[in-house]
Amino acid sequence: MDEFFKKLPFIDHVLKGIGQIMLQENRWTGLLFLIGIFMGSWQCGVAVLLSTAAGTFTAMKLHYDKSEISAGLYSFSAALVGVALAFLFQTTILIWFLIALGGALAAVIQHFFIQKKIPVFTFPFIIITWVLVFALHHFTHIPPSAMLSSEVIPSEYDDFLTCTNGFGEVIFQGGVLSGIIFFLAVFISSPVAALYGLTASILGAGLSQLNGEPIKEIHMGLFGFNAVLSAVVFSGVKKTDGLWVLIAVLITIAIDDLLIDNHCLDIVGGVFTFPFVAGTWITLLIQKVFLKTKK
Repeated sequence: MDEFFKKLPFIDHVLKGIGQIMLQENRWTGLLFLIGIFMGSWQCGVAVLLSTAAGTFTAMKLHYDKSEISAGLYSFSAALVGVALAFLFQTTILIWFLIALGGALAAVIQHFFIQKKIPVFTFPFIIITWVLVFALHHFTHIPPSAMLSSEVIPSEYDDFLTCTNGFGEVIFQGGVLSGIIFFLAVFISSPVAALYGLTASILGAGLSQLNGEPIKEIHMGLFGFNAVLSAVVFSGVKKTDGLWVLIAVLITIAIDDLLIDNHCLDIVGGVFTFPFVAGTWITLLIQKVFLKTKK
Protein backbone atom coordinates (compact mmCIF):
# COMPACT_ATOMS: atom_id res chain seq x y z
CA MET A 1 0.00 0.00 0.00
CA ASP A 2 2.91 2.36 0.65
CA GLU A 3 3.80 2.14 -3.05
CA PHE A 4 0.24 3.12 -3.96
CA PHE A 5 0.38 6.25 -1.81
CA LYS A 6 3.85 7.12 -3.15
CA LYS A 7 2.38 7.14 -6.64
CA LEU A 8 -0.61 9.22 -5.49
CA PRO A 9 0.81 11.48 -2.74
CA PHE A 10 -2.11 13.94 -2.96
CA ILE A 11 -4.50 11.26 -1.67
CA ASP A 12 -2.06 10.48 1.14
CA HIS A 13 -1.87 14.17 2.11
CA VAL A 14 -5.66 14.47 2.12
CA LEU A 15 -6.18 11.36 4.29
CA LYS A 16 -3.49 12.46 6.76
CA GLY A 17 -5.08 15.89 6.87
CA ILE A 18 -8.41 14.35 7.84
CA GLY A 19 -6.60 12.25 10.47
CA GLN A 20 -5.00 15.41 11.88
CA ILE A 21 -8.46 16.60 12.96
CA MET A 22 -7.68 14.57 16.09
CA LEU A 23 -3.93 15.18 15.81
CA GLN A 24 -3.12 11.83 14.20
CA GLU A 25 -0.67 11.80 11.30
CA ASN A 26 -2.07 8.52 10.04
CA ARG A 27 -3.69 7.87 6.65
CA TRP A 28 -5.71 4.92 8.00
CA THR A 29 -7.08 7.06 10.81
CA GLY A 30 -8.08 9.62 8.19
CA LEU A 31 -9.71 6.94 6.05
CA LEU A 32 -11.77 5.66 8.98
CA PHE A 33 -12.80 9.23 9.83
CA LEU A 34 -13.91 9.66 6.24
CA ILE A 35 -15.93 6.43 6.34
CA GLY A 36 -17.58 7.52 9.60
CA ILE A 37 -18.45 10.91 8.11
CA PHE A 38 -19.98 9.36 4.98
CA MET A 39 -22.01 7.03 7.19
CA GLY A 40 -23.51 10.08 8.87
CA SER A 41 -24.07 12.13 5.73
CA TRP A 42 -22.88 11.94 2.14
CA GLN A 43 -22.97 15.74 1.96
CA CYS A 44 -20.56 16.01 4.89
CA GLY A 45 -18.38 13.31 3.34
CA VAL A 46 -18.13 15.10 -0.01
CA ALA A 47 -17.64 18.43 1.77
CA VAL A 48 -14.74 17.18 3.86
CA LEU A 49 -13.07 15.77 0.75
CA LEU A 50 -13.58 19.01 -1.18
CA SER A 51 -12.34 21.33 1.57
CA THR A 52 -9.40 19.12 2.50
CA ALA A 53 -8.38 18.83 -1.15
CA ALA A 54 -8.68 22.63 -1.51
CA GLY A 55 -6.47 23.21 1.53
CA THR A 56 -3.87 20.69 0.37
CA PHE A 57 -3.89 22.02 -3.21
CA THR A 58 -3.47 25.60 -1.98
CA ALA A 59 -0.52 24.64 0.22
CA MET A 60 1.15 22.84 -2.68
CA LYS A 61 0.59 25.70 -5.15
CA LEU A 62 1.96 28.25 -2.65
CA HIS A 63 5.02 26.04 -2.14
CA TYR A 64 4.65 25.54 1.58
CA ASP A 65 6.99 23.12 3.32
CA LYS A 66 6.60 19.67 1.73
CA SER A 67 7.00 17.76 5.00
CA GLU A 68 4.26 19.88 6.61
CA ILE A 69 1.95 19.28 3.65
CA SER A 70 2.70 15.54 3.79
CA ALA A 71 1.88 15.51 7.51
CA GLY A 72 -1.56 17.01 6.78
CA LEU A 73 -0.92 20.22 8.72
CA TYR A 74 -2.62 22.38 6.09
CA SER A 75 -5.68 20.20 5.76
CA PHE A 76 -7.33 19.53 9.13
CA SER A 77 -8.76 23.00 9.70
CA ALA A 78 -9.85 22.97 6.07
CA ALA A 79 -11.57 19.62 6.62
CA LEU A 80 -13.52 20.98 9.58
CA VAL A 81 -14.63 24.06 7.65
CA GLY A 82 -16.12 21.81 4.98
CA VAL A 83 -17.95 19.44 7.27
CA ALA A 84 -19.24 22.32 9.45
CA LEU A 85 -20.81 24.20 6.53
CA ALA A 86 -22.37 21.03 5.10
CA PHE A 87 -23.73 20.14 8.53
CA LEU A 88 -25.17 23.59 9.26
CA PHE A 89 -26.63 24.57 5.87
CA GLN A 90 -28.39 23.01 2.92
CA THR A 91 -25.70 22.41 0.33
CA THR A 92 -26.53 24.99 -2.33
CA ILE A 93 -24.06 26.06 -5.03
CA LEU A 94 -22.95 28.96 -2.80
CA ILE A 95 -22.26 26.61 0.12
CA TRP A 96 -20.16 24.29 -2.09
CA PHE A 97 -18.18 27.31 -3.30
CA LEU A 98 -17.61 28.51 0.27
CA ILE A 99 -16.55 25.02 1.35
CA ALA A 100 -13.76 25.09 -1.24
CA LEU A 101 -12.87 28.72 -0.52
CA GLY A 102 -12.89 28.14 3.24
CA GLY A 103 -10.60 25.15 2.85
CA ALA A 104 -8.10 27.22 0.86
CA LEU A 105 -8.21 30.12 3.34
CA ALA A 106 -7.72 27.74 6.25
CA ALA A 107 -4.45 26.54 4.72
CA VAL A 108 -3.21 30.13 4.29
CA ILE A 109 -4.08 31.12 7.87
CA GLN A 110 -2.57 27.89 9.22
CA HIS A 111 0.66 28.68 7.35
CA PHE A 112 0.85 32.14 8.91
CA PHE A 113 0.73 30.67 12.42
CA ILE A 114 3.11 27.83 11.58
CA GLN A 115 5.63 30.41 10.34
CA LYS A 116 5.22 32.32 13.61
CA LYS A 117 5.63 29.03 15.53
CA ILE A 118 2.30 29.61 17.31
CA PRO A 119 0.34 26.41 18.11
CA VAL A 120 -3.17 27.38 17.03
CA PHE A 121 -4.59 23.88 16.47
CA THR A 122 -8.07 24.31 14.93
CA PHE A 123 -8.24 28.10 15.36
CA PRO A 124 -8.20 28.83 11.58
CA PHE A 125 -11.29 26.63 11.21
CA ILE A 126 -13.02 28.46 14.05
CA ILE A 127 -12.35 31.96 12.69
CA ILE A 128 -13.33 31.13 9.11
CA THR A 129 -16.49 29.26 10.12
CA TRP A 130 -17.61 31.97 12.56
CA VAL A 131 -17.25 34.62 9.83
CA LEU A 132 -19.00 32.52 7.18
CA VAL A 133 -21.87 31.46 9.45
CA PHE A 134 -22.46 35.07 10.56
CA ALA A 135 -22.43 36.29 6.96
CA LEU A 136 -24.69 33.49 5.69
CA HIS A 137 -27.23 34.07 8.45
CA HIS A 138 -27.34 37.82 7.86
CA PHE A 139 -27.01 38.14 4.10
CA THR A 140 -28.59 34.98 2.66
CA HIS A 141 -31.71 32.91 3.19
CA ILE A 142 -30.08 29.49 2.88
CA PRO A 143 -32.04 27.16 5.18
CA PRO A 144 -30.39 24.92 7.76
CA SER A 145 -29.54 21.38 6.78
CA ALA A 146 -31.88 18.51 7.57
CA MET A 147 -29.16 17.03 9.80
CA LEU A 148 -29.69 19.74 12.41
CA SER A 149 -33.18 18.43 13.16
CA SER A 150 -32.56 14.73 12.60
CA GLU A 151 -30.14 13.84 15.39
CA VAL A 152 -30.97 10.31 16.52
CA ILE A 153 -31.00 10.12 20.31
CA PRO A 154 -31.47 6.72 22.00
CA SER A 155 -34.54 6.54 24.22
CA GLU A 156 -32.48 5.52 27.24
CA TYR A 157 -29.39 7.23 28.60
CA ASP A 158 -26.26 5.16 27.97
CA ASP A 159 -22.90 6.14 29.49
CA PHE A 160 -20.92 4.14 26.92
CA LEU A 161 -22.63 5.80 23.97
CA THR A 162 -22.23 9.20 25.60
CA CYS A 163 -18.44 8.92 25.75
CA THR A 164 -18.08 7.59 22.19
CA ASN A 165 -20.49 10.26 20.95
CA GLY A 166 -17.90 12.74 22.23
CA PHE A 167 -15.55 11.44 19.53
CA GLY A 168 -18.27 11.67 16.88
CA GLU A 169 -19.15 15.28 17.62
CA VAL A 170 -15.55 16.39 17.03
CA ILE A 171 -16.42 16.05 13.33
CA PHE A 172 -20.12 17.00 13.66
CA GLN A 173 -21.37 13.40 13.59
CA GLY A 174 -24.14 12.41 15.99
CA GLY A 175 -24.48 8.80 14.89
CA VAL A 176 -23.54 6.10 17.38
CA LEU A 177 -21.58 4.07 14.83
CA SER A 178 -19.62 7.11 13.62
CA GLY A 179 -18.50 7.84 17.19
CA ILE A 180 -17.30 4.27 17.70
CA ILE A 181 -15.46 4.31 14.36
CA PHE A 182 -13.75 7.60 15.26
CA PHE A 183 -12.61 6.17 18.60
CA LEU A 184 -11.19 3.08 16.86
CA ALA A 185 -9.54 5.31 14.25
CA VAL A 186 -7.63 7.17 16.96
CA PHE A 187 -6.91 3.92 18.82
CA ILE A 188 -5.12 2.29 15.85
CA SER A 189 -2.86 5.33 15.63
CA SER A 190 -2.36 6.00 19.35
CA PRO A 191 -4.05 3.78 21.95
CA VAL A 192 -2.93 6.12 24.74
CA ALA A 193 -4.52 9.15 23.05
CA ALA A 194 -7.74 7.24 22.39
CA LEU A 195 -8.08 6.06 26.00
CA TYR A 196 -7.26 9.49 27.42
CA GLY A 197 -9.84 10.94 25.02
CA LEU A 198 -12.45 8.41 26.14
CA THR A 199 -11.80 9.28 29.79
CA ALA A 200 -12.03 13.00 28.99
CA SER A 201 -15.35 12.50 27.22
CA ILE A 202 -16.74 10.69 30.27
CA LEU A 203 -15.44 13.45 32.56
CA GLY A 204 -16.92 16.15 30.34
CA ALA A 205 -20.32 14.44 30.36
CA GLY A 206 -20.25 13.84 34.10
CA LEU A 207 -19.21 17.34 35.14
CA SER A 208 -21.64 18.94 32.70
CA GLN A 209 -24.44 16.83 34.15
CA LEU A 210 -23.50 18.02 37.65
CA ASN A 211 -23.59 21.57 36.29
CA GLY A 212 -27.20 21.02 35.22
CA GLU A 213 -26.66 20.93 31.45
CA PRO A 214 -29.40 19.29 29.34
CA ILE A 215 -29.14 15.49 29.32
CA LYS A 216 -29.99 15.28 25.63
CA GLU A 217 -27.04 17.51 24.62
CA ILE A 218 -24.73 15.68 27.03
CA HIS A 219 -25.73 12.34 25.56
CA MET A 220 -25.08 13.65 22.04
CA GLY A 221 -21.48 14.33 23.07
CA LEU A 222 -21.76 18.10 22.78
CA PHE A 223 -20.15 18.57 26.19
CA GLY A 224 -17.43 16.01 25.58
CA PHE A 225 -15.82 16.56 22.19
CA ASN A 226 -13.71 19.57 23.18
CA ALA A 227 -12.43 17.64 26.19
CA VAL A 228 -11.51 14.74 23.89
CA LEU A 229 -9.29 17.00 21.78
CA SER A 230 -7.60 18.57 24.81
CA ALA A 231 -6.83 15.12 26.20
CA VAL A 232 -5.34 13.96 22.90
CA VAL A 233 -2.99 16.97 22.78
CA PHE A 234 -1.40 16.22 26.16
CA SER A 235 -1.64 12.42 26.06
CA GLY A 236 1.54 10.44 26.53
CA VAL A 237 3.11 7.56 28.41
CA LYS A 238 4.76 9.61 31.18
CA LYS A 239 3.06 9.83 34.58
CA THR A 240 3.10 13.62 34.39
CA ASP A 241 1.22 13.51 31.10
CA GLY A 242 -1.87 12.35 32.96
CA LEU A 243 -1.70 15.43 35.18
CA TRP A 244 -1.50 17.78 32.21
CA VAL A 245 -4.36 15.94 30.52
CA LEU A 246 -6.48 16.42 33.64
CA ILE A 247 -5.64 20.12 33.92
CA ALA A 248 -6.34 20.74 30.22
CA VAL A 249 -9.60 18.79 30.27
CA LEU A 250 -10.93 20.54 33.40
CA ILE A 251 -10.12 23.99 31.98
CA THR A 252 -11.68 23.07 28.64
CA ILE A 253 -14.86 21.74 30.25
CA ALA A 254 -15.20 24.91 32.36
CA ILE A 255 -14.81 27.16 29.29
CA ASP A 256 -17.16 24.97 27.26
CA ASP A 257 -19.96 25.03 29.85
CA LEU A 258 -19.53 28.77 30.45
CA LEU A 259 -19.72 29.72 26.77
CA ILE A 260 -22.65 27.42 26.01
CA ASP A 261 -24.63 28.58 29.06
CA ASN A 262 -24.16 32.25 28.14
CA HIS A 263 -25.08 31.70 24.47
CA CYS A 264 -22.52 34.38 23.60
CA LEU A 265 -21.35 32.63 20.42
CA ASP A 266 -24.72 31.52 19.09
CA ILE A 267 -24.71 34.42 16.62
CA VAL A 268 -21.67 32.92 14.86
CA GLY A 269 -22.84 29.30 14.96
CA GLY A 270 -21.72 28.14 18.38
CA VAL A 271 -18.53 27.39 20.29
CA PHE A 272 -17.22 24.77 17.82
CA THR A 273 -13.71 23.75 19.02
CA PHE A 274 -12.90 27.09 20.66
CA PRO A 275 -13.05 25.69 24.24
CA PHE A 276 -10.45 23.09 23.21
CA VAL A 277 -8.16 25.74 21.70
CA ALA A 278 -8.56 28.14 24.64
CA GLY A 279 -8.16 25.37 27.23
CA THR A 280 -5.05 24.06 25.48
CA TRP A 281 -3.50 27.54 25.22
CA ILE A 282 -4.05 28.16 28.94
CA THR A 283 -2.63 24.75 29.85
CA LEU A 284 0.45 25.31 27.65
CA LEU A 285 0.99 28.66 29.40
CA ILE A 286 0.70 27.02 32.83
CA GLN A 287 3.08 24.29 31.67
CA LYS A 288 5.59 26.87 30.44
CA VAL A 289 5.49 28.80 33.73
CA PHE A 290 5.79 25.58 35.73
CA LEU A 291 8.81 24.38 33.78
CA LYS A 292 10.52 27.78 34.18
CA THR A 293 10.06 27.80 37.97
CA LYS A 294 11.28 24.21 38.15
CA LYS A 295 14.69 25.11 36.65
